[in-house]
Formats: sequence, C-alpha cells, structure tokens
Amino acid sequence: MSEAVAAAIERRAPVPEAPGTLEATGLTFEQLRQLFVKTLYTGEATGLALAERLRLPFALLEQIVEHVRLEKLVEVRGASGGGSAGYKYGLTDLGRDRGQQYLDANQYIGPAPVPLSQYCAYVRHGRDTRGFLDRARLREGFAHLIVGTDTLDQLGPAVNSGKAIFIYGPPGNGKTVLAEGVGRALGGDMFVPHAIDVDGQVITMFDPVNHVTLEAPVDSGPSIIKNAQPDRRWVRVKRPVVTVGGELTLEMLDLSFNAISKFYEAPLQLKANGGVFVVDDFGRQRIRPRDLLNRWIVPLESRVDYLTLHTGKKFEIPFDVLIVFATNLNPESLADEAFLRRIPYKIYAKNPTPEEFSQIFALNCRRRNVVFDPVVVEYLVRRYYEPRGIEMRACQPRDLIEQMVNLCRYDGRDPAISRELLDKACSSYFLDEKAATPPARPRRPARARAPRAVPKEPVEWSA
Repeated sequence: MSEAVAAAIERRAPVPEAPGTLEATGLTFEQLRQLFVKTLYTGEATGLALAERLRLPFALLEQIVEHVRLEKLVEVRGASGGGSAGYKYGLTDLGRDRGQQYLDANQYIGPAPVPLSQYCAYVRHGRDTRGFLDRARLREGFAHLIVGTDTLDQLGPAVNSGKAIFIYGPPGNGKTVLAEGVGRALGGDMFVPHAIDVDGQVITMFDPVNHVTLEAPVDSGPSIIKNAQPDRRWVRVKRPVVTVGGELTLEMLDLSFNAISKFYEAPLQLKANGGVFVVDDFGRQRIRPRDLLNRWIVPLESRVDYLTLHTGKKFEIPFDVLIVFATNLNPESLADEAFLRRIPYKIYAKNPTPEEFSQIFALNCRRRNVVFDPVVVEYLVRRYYEPRGIEMRACQPRDLIEQMVNLCRYDGRDPAISRELLDKACSSYFLDEKAATPPARPRRPARARAPRAVPKEPVEWSA
C-alpha cells in the first residue's frame, strides 16, 4: 500500500450505518408518521420519492404507509412501478387537515433528523479515531503557499493539541490564509446530519454555505430500498472550515429559532464541529473581545458546549472544533493574561524575508500566467522599499501583480510585468508621502476642559 493511499484511508471519516429498523433510527413512530404526512402535504409522491425525501429506506417506511392508510390519512392515487414502493400516494381531506395541524406545530419538511445521542456518539468516535498531523501532511496542506518552516513547526503541534490558536501580527501577512490552511492540512472528509432531533425539536445542521458536499446526485432508483449503504440522513462533506469576521455576534453562537417555521438552525460552531472555526479580525467584532472569550471558556477547556432551546431545556453537545483567532491588533489590548492563558498557542505572522518575498512574487506570477522576472523584484526593493522604509508584507506581490495585469488589460495587451508597469502600480498602491502629509495648521490656544475618562480601545499591532 502506497503512503498516499494509507494517508487517504487514515483521513476517511467513520461512516454512519443505515438503520435496519424503525427503532434504529432513534426516532419515535409518531415523529416519523408526522414527518411522512407533512412531506405529502406538498403534493403527491411515489413511495420511492418519499424515501428519497426522508432519506430512509422504503422498507422502513412501509409500516408508516400501512398505518396512515388505515387511518384514512393517505390514499393511493396511481402506480408508476411494481410493488407499494411504486404506488403514488396523496393525502385525503382528513390527511390534509391533520397535516396542517402538524405544520402548525413544526414546519420542518426534509430528511428525517438524527437523534442527539447518535450525533454525539458519532462526533466522539470521529474525534477518538482521527489521526495526528505530521510534518509531511502539514506541508502538503500549505503547498499552495510560501510559509516559513519555523511557522509550520509552530502550527503543527498547535493543531494536534486541538486547543485554540492565536495568530497575530501586522496586516497583510496572511493570518487568515494561515488559519484556513490549517483546515486544508487537516483534510479528509466527515459526515454531517441534515438535521438533529432534541426532545422533538428539530435543529437543521447541513449548510451548503459552510459545508462542501462530496456526494454525487443520488438516483431515486431501487437502491433506495436497500439497507446495505450509509445512513443517508447524513451528508458526506469536506472537513468544514467556517470563517467569520466583524459580523460575528454572540447571538450567532446560539441556536437560532424561527418563530414562523418553529424549528432551529445550528449555530456556527456546531456547523464547524469536526473542523476549524476561524474568527477573523478578532477584536473588530460588534461585541467586546472579553465577552466573546467568556463565551468560549467552558468549550475550550471541557470540549463540550451547552445550548438552550426556547423551551428552556439546556443540553450538552461535543465541542470538537479547532478555534483559530486571527488579528492584527495587539493581543495585550484584547484580553488580560488570564484569558490569553486559555489560548495556549500564540503564533506571530511575521513579515516575509527578502527571499520569501521573491518566492511569493514568483508564485503569484505563475497563478496569473505572467513570466516572472527577478530583476523586477530587485528594482521594486531598491526603488521603493529601501528608500521609503516600507516593510515587506506577504500580500503585496499579489496586489502589485494584479494591478499590473489590470493595466495591461486597460492598454489592450497581454499581461506582463515590467519596471514601467511596476512604477504605475506602485504610484497607486503606496501612499504618496507628500500628498499624505497635510500642511501644518496654526494651533489655537488650548481651552481648559474637565478631564474625562477615555475607554480603552484595542490598538494596532506594531512589530
């Protein structure tokens, strides 16, 4: 077995087994019955189509079908194939009245939920069986970037610890890219349920925005009635990397209850379970950093989170999330020593060296299909960086090359880099020192004012 195949097997997530009986679904007969009737409320459907919508084998749903037909809630409207799986079912008048009652209580229609106990067991099993990140696998995850060996050697142990990571430093050095690269390095796949059930309350989990599915479209053929397959109430996805920025609020970390549909949407950290949760621009949220860190104290230390339903019931759920805080603010201005102690790994995203800067420039030239010329980089350093005392940032090669490409498009020629184009790009990219410095104004005599308290604000990081 090759090393690549062995690594792929190691990263393969446990596969939830398809239930063989209604009891194995973990849901009550009444829950499945209500979901079946609500699904038919939207229109007639064959048995196989209903099995596809509920993501359950039709062999299990036959008991539900027989029961609702005896109650005269459902009737057969036709047939498109052999057997009861091919029958076309529709609601009777009594069934529509009953379906409306069910929808008044809960409007969730979709794949059958996974019980909380089954979801917790899956998350814990995945956490216990997941391997560790070695140097080769980490470098593979960052192969698309130019990252120093010392930085990677700090990231590796931090990721394996499973504890929070604090990436800080000047703006433009790829802190966000580093944080997202951690998720790429972890790689592999996992399964996320479409929804979970907590004491009859439905919480939707799968989110196409934050979850990248690895499943091909499923054919609604006879294979649906077979049990020898994974539990289709779960979706196979890439290991999630959920990123939030200044829009983050404390409410986004709690269950979101829709008073109209009467079911919940999972909070962001729950959608990121098993993956990485990146808090970008930490300190610039609409909430105080202290309040956000207070929210994370228990999950970061005990690896469990507590969520509360609108009924007042509080329940525990595994917290298998790698939290990455990325900021260009001074860490000491964001939190005191006690809070920073709870984030054991603090990694400084330093400025690139001249060699790394040249490598980043070459990498971005390849991405833009532009011929790289090291003489242009030497000219850039000698003409702009050294005389003006400009610090090198990892984002600058990408930005300057983008501007040169846009200039070429404007002139109607093939993209290229040259000293002439670089001068034009730098004239709009870097501030003009003379224009940026306003003329001095005569100062007015200061008037005596009563002293006032000035709230402490986070300050920009300075090297």
